[in-house]
Amino acid sequence: MVEFEEVINTRRSIRQYQDKDIDDELILKILRSGMQAPGSRFGAEPWEFVVVKNKETLRKLGEIKPRVSDAPVAIVLVANIERAFYKTVWQQDMGAAAENMLLEAVNLGLGGLWNGVAPDEERMAKIGDIIGIHDIEDLKPYCIITLGYPADGFENKFMDKFDESRIHYERY
Repeated sequence: MVEFEEVINTRRSIRQYQDKDIDDELILKILRSGMQAPGSRFGAEPWEFVVVKNKETLRKLGEIKPRVSDAPVAIVLVANIERAFYKTVWQQDMGAAAENMLLEAVNLGLGGLWNGVAPDEERMAKIGDIIGIHDIEDLKPYCIITLGYPADGFENKFMDKFDESRIHYERY
């Protein structure tokens, strides 16, 4: 395991991966981390996850989100609106789950990429069709997280993004 501060400081959007499978145990740890995210109401978190390893399905998803095609694993985060307590803030809940998952990937020595899907309804519907959701009224594809072992030269690494000029106290 990596120290928490190192996880935070080295997480990068990894777009190229080694041709190496990821153990199901690691995928499960990443999913568990997503489910530990804060939600709007305990017990009413909207998240569900579709794990995709099938190369043909990855290729189809990649026709809509090109970075998905070459990843060993993609996880589609789906908001189940019926389960959400607050029907208007599901995107915040889903974003918290996605970031937890990306941080856990770094912790496990993997790389990940957040591929945006929502709020573009056409894109949400196309992704939904590929994973078996044919009506995005209550089940909304939110994003696709690709996972893999980073390719050489694409590792997670520290890049200082701190900018004190963006900090304001009391008022903007």
